[in-house]
Amino acid sequence: MNKTININLANLFFHIDEVAYTKLQRYLEAIKRSFANTSGSDEIIADIEARIAELFHEKMENERQVITEKEVDQVIAIMGQPEDYMVDEDIFEDEPISTHKSKRVRKLYRDIENKYIGGVSAGLGHYFGIDALWIRLLWVLLTIFSWGGFVFIYGLLWILIPEAVTTVQKLDMRGEAVNISNIEKKVKEGFDDVAEKVKSVDYEKVGNKVKDGSKSFFNALADIIMFFFKIIGKFIGIILIVIGATGIVGLFIGLFTVGILDIFHIPGIDFYDLINSANTPVWLVSLLVFFAMGIPFFFLMYLGLKILVNNLKSIGNIAKFTLLGLWLISIILLVVFGIRQAAEHAYTGNVSTEKEFVLIQNSQPVSISLSSSDKDSNSNKFGLSGIVLDYTENGEEVLISEDVRINLRVSRDSIPRIEIRKNANGSSFKNATETAANINYGYTIEGNTIILDDYLTTPKANKYRDQEVRVYLYLPKDTRILFEKSIGNCWTYRASNDQNMGPCAIRDKTWVMGEDGELKCLDCTEDNKENTTQEGKGKIIINEDGVDIDIKGDGDNFKLKINEQGVEIKTNEANSTRSEIDTIQP
Repeated sequence: MNKTININLANLFFHIDEVAYTKLQRYLEAIKRSFANTSGSDEIIADIEARIAELFHEKMENERQVITEKEVDQVIAIMGQPEDYMVDEDIFEDEPISTHKSKRVRKLYRDIENKYIGGVSAGLGHYFGIDALWIRLLWVLLTIFSWGGFVFIYGLLWILIPEAVTTVQKLDMRGEAVNISNIEKKVKEGFDDVAEKVKSVDYEKVGNKVKDGSKSFFNALADIIMFFFKIIGKFIGIILIVIGATGIVGLFIGLFTVGILDIFHIPGIDFYDLINSANTPVWLVSLLVFFAMGIPFFFLMYLGLKILVNNLKSIGNIAKFTLLGLWLISIILLVVFGIRQAAEHAYTGNVSTEKEFVLIQNSQPVSISLSSSDKDSNSNKFGLSGIVLDYTENGEEVLISEDVRINLRVSRDSIPRIEIRKNANGSSFKNATETAANINYGYTIEGNTIILDDYLTTPKANKYRDQEVRVYLYLPKDTRILFEKSIGNCWTYRASNDQNMGPCAIRDKTWVMGEDGELKCLDCTEDNKENTTQEGKGKIIINEDGVDIDIKGDGDNFKLKINEQGVEIKTNEANSTRSEIDTIQP
């Protein structure tokens, strides 16, 4: 049983067993002895301790984990032994004695030592391994061509990217190994730079600057810009948090109340059942939608928190890649389900039936009327785009659709007949044909009266697969037809006629079937038969007798008549008893 000791290393607390503590203590004392007579030794040792604390923290799985001798040995192997390095000026020559260089992955920091404004360009230059000058030129070009839009991006990077302050951070920024040798080298380079600046400084100018308390132009400009960017950044962070949190909460409520538990039965679920030809469970689709939309909302909220909280702890690479994997899987599965849904409508099948019937009284007109379902009488039924989910008298669920068209055509002989053509889509031609065969459509023929349904029905199990019915009513030539007004949808009719009337206008008029399949009106007015157009107080008549135009205005009258006799023009002014008639012979 080993004794556990609590230590504070670089302001981080660790639990370490007694054997590991003794080994770590001897290692740190050896390092202190090695740097005893070195300039900047305190800073070097502080950076070394910070690096050791960082390595310990990376190896800990939880806060209660105890650092053992194994972890100490691993850290020492990374940092190196003090005797492995020459702690004198020889290590700063162009060709150091130790030629071994371990390359590390660069980390993104702002280089405040080589900054012009915020050090973003210098930090990006270190990260991508290119000269910062090219980064700065790219910023200028992007800012010009985006009308200043990249200024805000620069500001966000300024806020989000931390600055390299410690020696360890500066080494990470350059991708150099964080060990004793590099830490010592970096610290001593800093002292050498300071010493060189002290030697070459103009003390008189420095005194004047101290007295004036002035700043350089770029430093002052940087402070002003940074102030405004921080305000804008905080505002953007709040917006991102609100959007992300609202989206996640809304998706969470929808997932457990509608998608999985179905606590609230809303019409949308009924519609999903109608169009879900692939039979994909609603809970699975809801879960995938939650991940596909919720994960981006989460990262929006996380980005907002990163903007507002400077020292926000990272969620870790494992969590990031796990969420990314879930998002990609959700997107892929939703695409697959969408393709499966589309495949259910890839083929079209149809079933046709034709039946002859006999008219009781050929001398009497054939009366055609429509029969409508009672789907509009119950407001609790769910419908969308002409589709209604209803129940039969036996309690069975059925789909009711208005996709019915009735076409009138001339019969090829003296026998009237009716053809019912049912169409539907499916995943295969066989499936589409079977779905079409399951469509129910009714009509009744009683004497000279034909009653046609303006709707179709099909069991709910068939789903919605673009089911439709086309009725072709073939009547012999010279058959008189009367379209009765009914509760049905008159727009269901498709009948060509010599009056160019719409489906609803042909009702309550007597028609006769022409030999070309066009209906001829028998009781239309004279103006209708002669293609008469009346507007206001005037009229225009065009027929075989010629053209007759009569325009009546307020107090004025103008008539123009063109026929075989020539052109006749008549004008009459109300304020004068004079009239004028001009006749021009051809």
